[in-house]
Amino acid sequence: MSKPAYSYIRDPAEIYRQSFAAIRRETDLSRLDEDLTPVALRLVHACAMPEIVDDLAASPDAARAGRDALAGGAPILTDVEMVARGVIANRLPQENDVICRLGDPSITNLAASQNTTKSAAAVTLWPDQLAGAVVAIGNAPTALFRLLEGLAEGWPAPALILGFPVGFIGAAESKEALIEGAHGAPYITLRGRRGGSALAAAAVNALVDVSE
Repeated sequence: MSKPAYSYIRDPAEIYRQSFAAIRRETDLSRLDEDLTPVALRLVHACAMPEIVDDLAASPDAARAGRDALAGGAPILTDVEMVARGVIANRLPQENDVICRLGDPSITNLAASQNTTKSAAAVTLWPDQLAGAVVAIGNAPTALFRLLEGLAEGWPAPALILGFPVGFIGAAESKEALIEGAHGAPYITLRGRRGGSALAAAAVNALVDVSE
């Protein structure tokens, strides 16, 4: 049986170069300020959907706030391990801690006692590490809602909230709540149902690598 002959690019550097060239060619970045553009490029790269830029929302200088926090050694708090695993740890400027509390042994009982999801319960373990942190939520709308509730209750403010929960129930609403009232915390989010761990991790990585 003959081996099929497929014609495709094999060189990783060339794939990378052509990918970002295509993104810049196909994505309307005109309404974004220079500070947010690297984040937008990474988000499009993660999902291959240039149109998501139309739904990108951010507070002024949010990306800069995140970069400065990471440069200062701030931890990264995530709602799920998939976000944590997607962060390119060897590029973090200060060997920043990447923390997900969802696997904590207390979470199942904590969620039951609070009558909420495990993701939301895990957020209640964040306050001691929240001040000046970069928060990346890429799965559960309940986690973002609980964070906003906590900030309203007086929890310390993070340096940046990357709000990318995904789904049909609560995702769009949680992100609108973030936009309407982040309680003084800078934010970057994507309006609507779309989101996910890959986008949240890509947003973190964009804060570290702004070369594109």
